[in-house]
Amino acid sequence: MTIAAPTAETRWRCTLCGNLTRFDVTRSSKVIEFLHFDLGGEAKVEETEVLTETLESVRCRWCNAVDQVELVARPGAEEPPAAEGS
Repeated sequence: MTIAAPTAETRWRCTLCGNLTRFDVTRSSKVIEFLHFDLGGEAKVEETEVLTETLESVRCRWCNAVDQVELVARPGAEEPPAAEGS
């Protein structure tokens, strides 16, 4: 099951317990980072460009449910569009 990331109009909700606030997210990303090293050799990331990012799973922190998270509208926002193939 693939889930989309929340947007300005949507947020996640666990379908089993109703949790809206606590989730463990596993994701893979490919990034380009600009590192700046000081004279002592300590690195600091000054810029990050995300090339690709994939959400692999979202687990509810309250009830430990895996793949039971859905996108719902944020308060005051319009309903999210229905997923294709639904």
